Amino acid sequence: MNIKSNFVKVTAAAALTLTGVAAVNVIKPDSTNATVQAATTKVKINYIAGYGINIWDNYNGGHFTGQRAQHGTTWNVFDTKTDKKGRTWYQIGDNQWILAQYTVDASSDKAQAVKKAKKAKKSVQATGDASAQLGKSYVWGGTGTNGFDCSGLVQYVYSNAAGVKLGRTTYDQVKQGSTVSMDNLQPGDLLFWGSASAPYHVGIYVGNNQYIHAATPGQGVIKQTLSSYFYPSVAKRVLN
Repeated sequence: MNIKSNFVKVTAAAALTLTGVAAVNVIKPDSTNATVQAATTKVKINYIAGYGINIWDNYNGGHFTGQRAQHGTTWNVFDTKTDKKGRTWYQIGDNQWILAQYTVDASSDKAQAVKKAKKAKKSVQATGDASAQLGKSYVWGGTGTNGFDCSGLVQYVYSNAAGVKLGRTTYDQVKQGSTVSMDNLQPGDLLFWGSASAPYHVGIYVGNNQYIHAATPGQGVIKQTLSSYFYPSVAKRVLN
């Protein structure tokens, strides 16, 4: 028996396990063969980018299975248990358990993604509808497709394209939504000129440092680039 040779092999294997290199397998969520009860929720591994967390064969005094769940992957949770140390564990397959502390609720990510998608759609619709009004006449008190004043254009576009009900005047519209920094503008934000609490003019930011507004009786509805000579006093985000 070559004791020295066996010792070297065991030591090398231990080193590989500790350093987390190729000695372990990173498995995908769909590679588990679960025959347990139906999943109760979904979680996403939130550890360190490029690394995974150990999968154990039991939540109480279990053994490392040699497999890891990669950071950023999403898993079904079939059961939840608390071990003797008070730590929460999730069962992700037959004899497969992970520590809950290294995960986040994946359903919240999905809800946020859906919310962002809806917001983006409204933004595209609003900016697109604003662009469709370019060239229309400036009409004092105008709120329809034959002509607009500044707040009438904004009210029409947001109601028609995004289903957002805004006040009729700039004084009402500036009170709606949330204030955003001029350095953090997004298409669909409202821009106001004059007093931040009682502005005299409003336009719709459409991206690329440009906005659309019903400017003057001589100009009508036009697109312009933000300028230091005519710079907004406040911006509001009304698309949620």
